[in-house]
Amino acid sequence: MRTIKLILFLTLLMPLVSLAQTNQTAPKKAVNEKIEAYYFHFSSRCVTCKTVEAQARQDLEMLYPEKVKLGEMTFPAINLDDDSSKAIAEKLQISGQTLLLVKGAKKVNITNEGFLYAVSNPEKFKSIIKTKVDGLLK
Repeated sequence: MRTIKLILFLTLLMPLVSLAQTNQTAPKKAVNEKIEAYYFHFSSRCVTCKTVEAQARQDLEMLYPEKVKLGEMTFPAINLDDDSSKAIAEKLQISGQTLLLVKGAKKVNITNEGFLYAVSNPEKFKSIIKTKVDGLLK
């Protein structure tokens, strides 16, 4: 009789122990905190196109130096004429020159602002970048 009680006790206790261990060792859901700023372009580029890329890169490095240094913010320039760029362009639904901020599923297109202000009013462009990136960081 004592053996039966012990077996019943252990049978009831084991699922609870297993459940407690599962809850303690369950991995936390990773939050994608990385921001990727992409500049999509073609091989043939004008001065303004090059300035938009250079100014955006400089602004991000100046505004968020720690994030850039830690790899939490990247800025790849992607040539749409290269076959290797087709997958990322399709994934992000890009077909032309684009300056895009991406964090997880969120995408912010600042192409128009780049072409409007990178050359004529770089401080305004920098302010727009800060506002948009800060919005993604919240």
